[in-house]
Amino acid sequence: MGADSRFFPARGPFRLADIADSLGARLVAGEDREISGVAPLALAAAGDLAYLEGRRHIEALRGTRAGAVLLGEEAVGIAPEGCAVLVTATPQLAFARAAAMFHPRPAPQPGIHPTACVAADAILGEGCEVGPFAVIGAKAEIGPGCIIGAHAVVGAGCVLGAGSILRAHAAMEHCLAGAGVVLHQGARVGNEGFGFVTTATGEHVTVPQLGRVILGDGVEIGANSCVDRGAGGDTVLGPGTRLDNLVQIGHNVRTGRGCVIVAQVGIAGSAELGDFVVVAAQAGLTGHIKVGSKARIGAQSGVMNDVPPATDMVGSPAWPARETLRAFARLRQLAATKRDDKTGGTQ
Repeated sequence: MGADSRFFPARGPFRLADIADSLGARLVAGEDREISGVAPLALAAAGDLAYLEGRRHIEALRGTRAGAVLLGEEAVGIAPEGCAVLVTATPQLAFARAAAMFHPRPAPQPGIHPTACVAADAILGEGCEVGPFAVIGAKAEIGPGCIIGAHAVVGAGCVLGAGSILRAHAAMEHCLAGAGVVLHQGARVGNEGFGFVTTATGEHVTVPQLGRVILGDGVEIGANSCVDRGAGGDTVLGPGTRLDNLVQIGHNVRTGRGCVIVAQVGIAGSAELGDFVVVAAQAGLTGHIKVGSKARIGAQSGVMNDVPPATDMVGSPAWPARETLRAFARLRQLAATKRDDKTGGTQ
Protein backbone atom coordinates (compact mmCIF):
# COMPACT_ATOMS: atom_id res chain seq x y z
CA MET A 1 0.00 0.00 0.00
CA GLY A 2 1.60 3.25 -1.15
CA ALA A 3 1.04 6.84 -0.07
CA ASP A 4 -2.53 8.16 0.24
CA SER A 5 -3.18 10.12 -2.95
CA ARG A 6 -5.50 12.52 -1.10
CA PHE A 7 -2.43 13.95 0.62
CA PHE A 8 0.45 12.90 -1.62
CA PRO A 9 -0.39 13.16 -5.33
CA ALA A 10 1.91 10.90 -7.33
CA ARG A 11 3.77 11.16 -10.60
CA GLY A 12 4.41 8.10 -12.72
CA PRO A 13 4.25 5.24 -13.32
CA PHE A 14 7.92 4.88 -14.31
CA ARG A 15 9.67 2.02 -16.05
CA LEU A 16 11.96 0.09 -13.74
CA ALA A 17 14.87 0.57 -16.15
CA ASP A 18 14.38 4.35 -16.00
CA ILE A 19 14.28 4.27 -12.20
CA ALA A 20 17.50 2.25 -12.13
CA ASP A 21 19.12 4.71 -14.53
CA SER A 22 18.10 7.68 -12.42
CA LEU A 23 19.36 6.08 -9.20
CA GLY A 24 22.58 4.63 -10.58
CA ALA A 25 21.35 1.14 -9.60
CA ARG A 26 21.62 -2.17 -11.53
CA LEU A 27 18.66 -4.34 -12.48
CA VAL A 28 20.04 -7.82 -11.73
CA ALA A 29 16.88 -9.93 -11.43
CA GLY A 30 13.41 -9.75 -12.92
CA GLU A 31 12.14 -8.03 -16.02
CA ASP A 32 11.65 -4.35 -16.77
CA ARG A 33 8.15 -3.31 -15.73
CA GLU A 34 6.12 -0.29 -14.69
CA ILE A 35 6.32 0.82 -11.07
CA SER A 36 3.58 3.09 -9.75
CA GLY A 37 4.75 3.95 -6.24
CA VAL A 38 6.95 3.26 -3.23
CA ALA A 39 6.15 1.49 0.03
CA PRO A 40 7.80 -0.38 2.94
CA LEU A 41 8.54 -4.08 2.43
CA ALA A 42 5.66 -5.25 4.61
CA LEU A 43 3.05 -3.00 2.94
CA ALA A 44 4.24 -3.03 -0.67
CA ALA A 45 2.09 -4.38 -3.50
CA ALA A 46 3.01 -5.62 -6.97
CA GLY A 47 3.27 -2.10 -8.38
CA ASP A 48 5.51 -0.77 -5.60
CA LEU A 49 9.23 -0.33 -5.08
CA ALA A 50 10.58 -1.17 -1.60
CA TYR A 51 14.07 -1.41 -0.09
CA LEU A 52 16.18 -3.42 2.35
CA GLU A 53 18.93 -1.76 4.39
CA GLY A 54 21.03 -4.12 6.55
CA ARG A 55 19.80 -7.49 7.77
CA ARG A 56 17.20 -6.49 10.34
CA HIS A 57 14.30 -6.83 7.88
CA ILE A 58 15.38 -9.99 6.07
CA GLU A 59 12.16 -11.81 6.97
CA ALA A 60 10.10 -8.90 5.67
CA LEU A 61 12.05 -9.13 2.40
CA ARG A 62 11.35 -12.84 2.09
CA GLY A 63 7.62 -12.23 2.50
CA THR A 64 7.26 -9.00 0.53
CA ARG A 65 4.81 -8.64 -2.34
CA ALA A 66 6.71 -5.68 -3.79
CA GLY A 67 7.18 -5.60 -7.53
CA ALA A 68 10.78 -4.48 -7.10
CA VAL A 69 13.23 -3.98 -4.27
CA LEU A 70 16.42 -1.98 -3.77
CA LEU A 71 19.11 -3.85 -1.86
CA GLY A 72 22.82 -4.45 -1.51
CA GLU A 73 24.81 -7.07 -3.39
CA GLU A 74 24.91 -9.37 -0.35
CA ALA A 75 21.11 -9.76 -0.25
CA VAL A 76 20.41 -10.47 -3.94
CA GLY A 77 19.52 -14.15 -3.41
CA ILE A 78 17.00 -13.46 -0.63
CA ALA A 79 14.34 -11.60 -2.64
CA PRO A 80 11.27 -13.75 -3.38
CA GLU A 81 10.62 -15.16 -6.82
CA GLY A 82 8.97 -12.66 -9.16
CA CYS A 83 10.36 -9.62 -7.33
CA ALA A 84 12.70 -7.54 -9.49
CA VAL A 85 15.99 -6.64 -7.81
CA LEU A 86 17.88 -3.36 -8.13
CA VAL A 87 21.36 -3.46 -6.60
CA THR A 88 22.88 -0.34 -5.06
CA ALA A 89 25.51 0.36 -2.41
CA THR A 90 23.07 2.64 -0.54
CA PRO A 91 19.52 1.20 -0.68
CA GLN A 92 17.95 3.65 1.78
CA LEU A 93 19.39 6.69 -0.02
CA ALA A 94 18.28 5.29 -3.38
CA PHE A 95 14.78 4.69 -1.97
CA ALA A 96 14.59 8.29 -0.73
CA ARG A 97 15.47 9.53 -4.19
CA ALA A 98 12.98 7.18 -5.81
CA ALA A 99 10.26 8.38 -3.44
CA ALA A 100 11.03 11.97 -4.48
CA MET A 101 10.55 10.93 -8.13
CA PHE A 102 7.03 9.72 -7.38
CA HIS A 103 6.19 12.42 -4.83
CA PRO A 104 8.16 15.58 -5.58
CA ARG A 105 7.78 18.55 -3.25
CA PRO A 106 4.68 20.52 -4.37
CA ALA A 107 5.49 23.47 -6.59
CA PRO A 108 4.24 26.91 -5.53
CA GLN A 109 0.90 28.06 -6.88
CA PRO A 110 1.82 31.65 -7.80
CA GLY A 111 -0.33 34.37 -6.33
CA ILE A 112 -1.17 36.28 -3.15
CA HIS A 113 -4.28 35.28 -1.22
CA PRO A 114 -6.73 38.19 -0.73
CA THR A 115 -6.47 37.93 3.07
CA ALA A 116 -2.66 38.13 3.12
CA CYS A 117 -1.02 41.35 4.32
CA VAL A 118 2.00 42.26 2.19
CA ALA A 119 3.85 45.53 2.82
CA ALA A 120 3.90 47.87 -0.15
CA ASP A 121 7.70 47.98 -0.21
CA ALA A 122 8.24 44.23 0.23
CA ILE A 123 9.92 42.52 -2.73
CA LEU A 124 8.54 39.19 -3.94
CA GLY A 125 10.33 37.18 -6.61
CA GLU A 126 8.60 35.60 -9.54
CA GLY A 127 6.27 32.66 -8.91
CA CYS A 128 5.81 33.01 -5.15
CA GLU A 129 2.75 31.63 -3.35
CA VAL A 130 1.45 33.63 -0.37
CA GLY A 131 -1.28 31.88 1.62
CA PRO A 132 -4.28 33.03 3.66
CA PHE A 133 -3.58 35.56 6.44
CA ALA A 134 0.17 35.46 5.83
CA VAL A 135 2.09 38.62 6.76
CA ILE A 136 5.12 39.99 4.91
CA GLY A 137 6.71 42.99 6.57
CA ALA A 138 8.18 46.21 5.28
CA LYS A 139 11.26 45.91 3.06
CA ALA A 140 11.28 42.13 3.29
CA GLU A 141 12.88 40.40 0.31
CA ILE A 142 11.57 37.03 -0.82
CA GLY A 143 13.27 35.16 -3.66
CA PRO A 144 11.52 33.48 -6.58
CA GLY A 145 9.49 30.31 -6.14
CA CYS A 146 8.92 30.60 -2.40
CA ILE A 147 5.85 29.34 -0.52
CA ILE A 148 4.58 31.39 2.43
CA GLY A 149 1.91 29.31 4.15
CA ALA A 150 -1.26 30.27 5.98
CA HIS A 151 -0.67 32.63 8.93
CA ALA A 152 3.10 32.54 8.34
CA VAL A 153 5.07 35.73 9.05
CA VAL A 154 8.13 37.16 7.30
CA GLY A 155 9.24 40.06 9.47
CA ALA A 156 10.29 43.50 8.35
CA GLY A 157 13.64 43.56 6.58
CA CYS A 158 13.99 39.77 6.46
CA VAL A 159 15.54 38.06 3.46
CA LEU A 160 14.36 34.65 2.26
CA GLY A 161 16.23 32.91 -0.56
CA ALA A 162 14.80 31.29 -3.66
CA GLY A 163 12.71 28.14 -3.35
CA SER A 164 12.21 28.46 0.41
CA ILE A 165 9.09 27.42 2.32
CA LEU A 166 7.44 28.78 5.45
CA ARG A 167 4.71 26.35 6.44
CA ALA A 168 1.57 27.33 8.34
CA HIS A 169 2.15 29.55 11.39
CA ALA A 170 5.93 29.63 10.96
CA ALA A 171 7.52 33.00 11.66
CA MET A 172 10.86 34.68 11.04
CA GLU A 173 12.17 38.05 12.13
CA HIS A 174 15.62 39.66 12.26
CA CYS A 175 16.65 36.88 9.86
CA LEU A 176 18.64 36.50 6.66
CA ALA A 177 17.99 33.10 5.10
CA GLY A 178 19.55 31.42 2.09
CA ALA A 179 17.97 29.42 -0.70
CA GLY A 180 15.92 26.27 -0.12
CA VAL A 181 15.28 27.01 3.56
CA VAL A 182 12.25 25.31 5.18
CA LEU A 183 10.51 26.38 8.38
CA HIS A 184 7.94 23.77 9.40
CA GLN A 185 4.66 24.47 11.17
CA GLY A 186 4.99 26.77 14.15
CA ALA A 187 8.76 27.26 13.91
CA ARG A 188 9.99 30.53 15.41
CA VAL A 189 13.19 32.13 14.14
CA GLY A 190 14.65 35.41 15.39
CA ASN A 191 12.98 35.54 18.78
CA GLU A 192 14.51 37.68 21.51
CA GLY A 193 17.28 35.75 23.24
CA PHE A 194 17.10 34.85 26.92
CA GLY A 195 19.39 37.63 28.14
CA PHE A 196 19.00 39.67 31.31
CA VAL A 197 20.89 41.00 34.32
CA THR A 198 19.54 40.48 37.84
CA THR A 199 19.88 43.39 40.24
CA ALA A 200 20.64 43.18 43.97
CA THR A 201 16.91 43.47 44.65
CA GLY A 202 16.05 40.56 42.36
CA GLU A 203 14.79 42.57 39.43
CA HIS A 204 15.55 41.05 36.00
CA VAL A 205 16.68 43.74 33.56
CA THR A 206 16.49 42.64 29.93
CA VAL A 207 19.62 43.06 27.82
CA PRO A 208 18.55 44.21 24.34
CA GLN A 209 19.15 41.43 21.81
CA LEU A 210 20.59 43.31 18.83
CA GLY A 211 21.90 40.48 16.63
CA ARG A 212 20.36 38.51 13.78
CA VAL A 213 19.79 34.92 12.70
CA ILE A 214 21.68 33.77 9.61
CA LEU A 215 20.38 30.57 7.98
CA GLY A 216 22.55 28.94 5.31
CA ASP A 217 21.22 27.38 2.14
CA GLY A 218 19.12 24.26 2.70
CA VAL A 219 18.59 24.72 6.45
CA GLU A 220 15.41 23.04 7.73
CA ILE A 221 13.82 23.86 11.09
CA GLY A 222 11.24 21.50 12.56
CA ALA A 223 7.78 22.20 13.92
CA ASN A 224 7.66 24.38 17.04
CA SER A 225 11.43 24.75 17.22
CA CYS A 226 12.90 28.09 18.27
CA VAL A 227 16.09 29.85 17.14
CA ASP A 228 16.91 32.98 19.13
CA ARG A 229 18.62 35.92 17.46
CA GLY A 230 22.05 36.98 18.60
CA ALA A 231 22.60 39.27 21.55
CA GLY A 232 25.28 41.32 19.80
CA GLY A 233 26.70 39.12 17.07
CA ASP A 234 24.60 36.66 15.10
CA THR A 235 23.10 33.22 15.63
CA VAL A 236 24.24 31.15 12.63
CA LEU A 237 23.02 27.79 11.33
CA GLY A 238 25.36 26.53 8.62
CA PRO A 239 24.25 25.27 5.20
CA GLY A 240 22.31 22.02 5.24
CA THR A 241 21.78 21.97 9.01
CA ARG A 242 18.60 20.15 10.09
CA LEU A 243 16.64 20.81 13.28
CA ASP A 244 13.99 18.33 14.35
CA ASN A 245 10.78 19.38 16.16
CA LEU A 246 10.89 21.11 19.56
CA VAL A 247 14.54 22.17 19.47
CA GLN A 248 15.79 25.28 21.29
CA ILE A 249 18.79 27.18 19.92
CA GLY A 250 20.03 29.99 22.17
CA HIS A 251 21.42 33.35 21.15
CA ASN A 252 24.80 33.48 19.38
CA VAL A 253 24.93 29.72 18.83
CA ARG A 254 26.86 28.84 15.67
CA THR A 255 26.76 25.56 13.76
CA GLY A 256 28.84 24.43 10.84
CA ARG A 257 27.61 22.63 7.74
CA GLY A 258 25.20 19.71 7.80
CA CYS A 259 24.61 19.46 11.54
CA VAL A 260 21.69 17.28 12.72
CA ILE A 261 19.95 18.31 15.93
CA VAL A 262 17.20 15.96 17.09
CA ALA A 263 13.96 16.55 19.00
CA GLN A 264 13.95 18.32 22.38
CA VAL A 265 17.61 19.28 22.29
CA GLY A 266 18.54 22.52 24.01
CA ILE A 267 21.73 24.39 23.08
CA ALA A 268 22.60 27.32 25.31
CA GLY A 269 23.93 30.65 24.13
CA SER A 270 27.27 31.05 22.34
CA ALA A 271 27.92 27.32 21.96
CA GLU A 272 29.75 26.49 18.72
CA LEU A 273 29.33 23.30 16.69
CA GLY A 274 31.65 22.27 13.87
CA ASP A 275 30.60 20.61 10.63
CA PHE A 276 28.38 17.49 10.57
CA VAL A 277 27.85 17.32 14.33
CA VAL A 278 24.94 15.09 15.45
CA VAL A 279 23.09 15.87 18.70
CA ALA A 280 20.59 13.16 19.64
CA ALA A 281 17.22 13.62 21.33
CA GLN A 282 16.88 15.47 24.65
CA ALA A 283 20.58 16.28 24.95
CA GLY A 284 21.54 19.57 26.55
CA LEU A 285 24.62 21.66 25.74
CA THR A 286 25.78 24.39 28.08
CA GLY A 287 26.78 27.76 26.68
CA HIS A 288 30.20 28.94 25.45
CA ILE A 289 31.51 25.45 24.63
CA LYS A 290 32.92 24.12 21.36
CA VAL A 291 31.92 20.81 19.80
CA GLY A 292 34.33 19.61 17.12
CA SER A 293 33.35 18.54 13.62
CA LYS A 294 31.77 15.08 13.25
CA ALA A 295 31.31 14.68 17.00
CA ARG A 296 28.20 12.78 18.09
CA ILE A 297 26.27 13.56 21.27
CA GLY A 298 24.10 10.74 22.62
CA ALA A 299 20.47 11.02 23.67
CA GLN A 300 19.86 12.75 27.03
CA SER A 301 23.53 13.66 27.36
CA GLY A 302 24.50 16.71 29.39
CA VAL A 303 27.49 18.37 27.71
CA MET A 304 29.33 20.81 29.96
CA ASN A 305 32.79 20.97 28.38
CA ASP A 306 34.38 21.21 24.96
CA VAL A 307 34.14 18.09 22.79
CA PRO A 308 37.03 17.11 20.48
CA PRO A 309 36.28 16.41 16.81
CA ALA A 310 34.91 12.96 15.85
CA THR A 311 34.23 12.02 19.49
CA ASP A 312 31.13 10.13 20.69
CA MET A 313 29.78 11.48 23.99
CA VAL A 314 27.13 9.94 26.24
CA GLY A 315 25.85 10.35 29.78
CA SER A 316 25.19 13.25 32.10
CA PRO A 317 27.66 14.73 32.65
CA ALA A 318 28.73 13.60 29.18
CA TRP A 319 31.98 11.63 28.84
CA PRO A 320 33.49 9.88 25.84
CA ALA A 321 31.30 6.85 25.12
CA ARG A 322 33.92 4.18 25.93
CA GLU A 323 34.71 5.75 29.30
CA THR A 324 31.02 6.02 30.13
CA LEU A 325 30.35 2.38 29.25
CA ARG A 326 33.31 1.26 31.38
CA ALA A 327 32.02 3.38 34.26
CA PHE A 328 28.54 1.86 33.95
CA ALA A 329 30.03 -1.63 33.93
CA ARG A 330 32.02 -0.82 37.09
CA LEU A 331 28.90 0.54 38.80
CA ARG A 332 27.08 -2.70 38.03
CA GLN A 333 29.97 -4.68 39.51
CA LEU A 334 29.88 -2.55 42.66
CA ALA A 335 26.11 -2.96 42.95
CA ALA A 336 26.44 -6.74 42.59
CA THR A 337 29.20 -6.77 45.25
CA LYS A 338 26.94 -4.85 47.66
CA ARG A 339 24.13 -7.38 47.15
CA ASP A 340 26.55 -10.27 47.78
CA ASP A 341 27.80 -8.57 50.97
CA LYS A 342 24.25 -8.26 52.31
CA THR A 343 23.35 -11.89 51.54
CA GLY A 344 26.63 -13.32 52.72
CA GLY A 345 27.91 -14.04 49.23
CA THR A 346 27.27 -17.05 47.06
CA GLN A 347 28.19 -20.56 48.12
